[in-house]
Amino acid sequence: MSAHTETAKSELIFSLDIGTRSVVGLIVEAIGEQYRVLDCAIREHDERSMLDGQIHDIVAVAKVIQQIKEELEQKYGPLHQVAVAAAGRSLRTRRVRTDMPLARHAFINREDVLTLEFAAVQEAQAELAQELKDQDVTRYYCVGYSVVNYHLDGELIGSLIDQRGDTASADVIATFLPRVVVDSLIAALKRCDLEMQALTLEPIAAINVLIPVTMRRLNIALVDIGAGTSDVALTEEGAITAYGMVPVAGDEITDALMNAYLLDFPMAEEVKRVLSTHETVTFTDILGVEQTLPCAEVIAAIESDIHLLAEKIAFKILELNGKAPQAVMLIGGGSLTPGLTTKVAQVLNIPAARVAVRGGDAIKQYVGDHPLLGGPEFVTPVGIAVAARRHPLRYVTVTVNDMPIRIFDLRKMTLGDALIGAGMDIRRLYGRPGLAMTVTINGRMKMIPGKHGKPPVIEKNGQASSLDAPLEDGDTIVVVAGENGTDAQATAKDLLDQLDTLEIRCNERPLSLGPVILINGEPQSLDAELPDRSEVEIRLPRTVGEALQIAGVVDSSEQETTPYQFSVNGHTYTLPSRTVTLEVNGKPATPSDSIRQGDELTYRLEEVSLPPIREVIPLEEWVQESITVHFNGERVVIPVAQVTITMDGRTVQDVDLVEDGAVITVKSAPATIPVFSDVFRYVDFSLEKPDRESISGFVMLVNGEVASFQTELKSGDKLELYWE
Repeated sequence: MSAHTETAKSELIFSLDIGTRSVVGLIVEAIGEQYRVLDCAIREHDERSMLDGQIHDIVAVAKVIQQIKEELEQKYGPLHQVAVAAAGRSLRTRRVRTDMPLARHAFINREDVLTLEFAAVQEAQAELAQELKDQDVTRYYCVGYSVVNYHLDGELIGSLIDQRGDTASADVIATFLPRVVVDSLIAALKRCDLEMQALTLEPIAAINVLIPVTMRRLNIALVDIGAGTSDVALTEEGAITAYGMVPVAGDEITDALMNAYLLDFPMAEEVKRVLSTHETVTFTDILGVEQTLPCAEVIAAIESDIHLLAEKIAFKILELNGKAPQAVMLIGGGSLTPGLTTKVAQVLNIPAARVAVRGGDAIKQYVGDHPLLGGPEFVTPVGIAVAARRHPLRYVTVTVNDMPIRIFDLRKMTLGDALIGAGMDIRRLYGRPGLAMTVTINGRMKMIPGKHGKPPVIEKNGQASSLDAPLEDGDTIVVVAGENGTDAQATAKDLLDQLDTLEIRCNERPLSLGPVILINGEPQSLDAELPDRSEVEIRLPRTVGEALQIAGVVDSSEQETTPYQFSVNGHTYTLPSRTVTLEVNGKPATPSDSIRQGDELTYRLEEVSLPPIREVIPLEEWVQESITVHFNGERVVIPVAQVTITMDGRTVQDVDLVEDGAVITVKSAPATIPVFSDVFRYVDFSLEKPDRESISGFVMLVNGEVASFQTELKSGDKLELYWE
């Protein structure tokens, strides 16, 4: 009869410890609370497909798992489920305490305790999701938890089962790893047609078998030293108090041997494994040189690297524990590093006897005298199988917005749990109300609320659902966040309870005028948007100018007309371009005059023409040099300077009209001495000879002296010209 037939009535647990250097598979028989290892299979990775506990080559790791599975299936039949453990660099731990009200007069059963524990784990997961909500980081999975303490009605108690009270509490440490660690592990199992039966963390697994509850009152540090990582767990006062991880382990010693003796990785691994059990070691370096050296000499060559590994482990223990523990237990293949226990004790400053490597002899209640399970590297694989029964942390896979999410089964999972697992902040799914605004209207403050936000659209398997809907494996969830409400908006018109009007007549037409709107002192329309915290004044027109503007008779462009502008010899001058006639009840008025109901307004706006140039040239720009003489008794003024006028570069006369924007230049020629003939330009005198025979010619005198047409004149001269 096969072993499979003999154990058909018992529960078989297939557990895998997928390490950085090797994979260990166990078949464990569980009968009640008793465990017995039936078989073991070990395979090393063909290449470095794992680093620091993280799967880097899923295909290569799956190949090794498949080999172990096939070997064990030959004896125990098809294997479809497996219990595994995970390790990784980005370990995160949360400690929370959760309360659960109890039914009166009812005994607490195991299901109640599990529900309380899972609720605490879920709260820790929610805290972690809340912490990481604004960071672009990988989501985290819960991979294990430990109960620190139970409380009943506020009092510490060892066990809650069959107790009665009003409130039960659990103080739990939950441990999380990045999604990439868990997903790569699941992917490797899937390639081997294996389903994850349970998942735990390696330190939790080891503690389950190595440190029973009776020992946890002591302050003990458990260190699982693998190839890539060293996982640390601490106990004290009956509970597991902390977890941690150091990203250094046995590979550091292998690397040190490679550098010291020019070895490739496989050869360095072989040398490392015999250092603790042989007197000498023989190896061949990468140059083909074979050497045989005393193991003590090789150990001395890498002593500084061993000390560095011991330091990092000890410092992590001190960081988590706050002090040196009472004892340190080392497990895992890396714990066999020569001299490591002594150096850890030295760094922690505790007796060397308090640091020990524990192996199969420490877990005989599980493995008996199994020939393959004597070393410290087998403690964790056995613990994984035990953890699968004691802390059955199973995962449910659902889809949230086309993204697969794995969450641990809390017995009564809800749609809200899936959203937390997807990293959604449930509070942010509901559209928030828009921001309110405040305005001050005519001296009184008024608050205007924003619009309400819209609720989210939540569907499960195509049907409208709610956050408390129960969840099953394979459910498809679609969540569309609700829209936020719009912020408060208002116009001046929205503030009016009723619309009063001012009744007047303007230019013989009746007018009904609405209110004046001032927002922060600036005139606006009734439809103007109000800024937050604005000062608003709403009233009827008080002045003639306000009435005319609201009536549309005059707008701001008319009130602020652009004047004519020109320059004369570099000096700028302006002239009004329009004139306004404004009357109230037939009397002249100004825009600032008051207006009342029934008033009659007259408003006219007329254009102003530009004047001739002579009217805009200032007197100081004219050169007025002249002399005064008397011609035949008539006073005559004779200019002695010549004036030229140009406008925009062309010559003009002083009677020409000024142009808007013109540049006018007035220039005077130098003064000249006038002569007798110049006077004829200013007097009316004919030089034609009279038709009389008695006329012989004309007489030309200046101050009584005979003169000619070229006789020079000076001011005050008396000029005479007559025929004789």
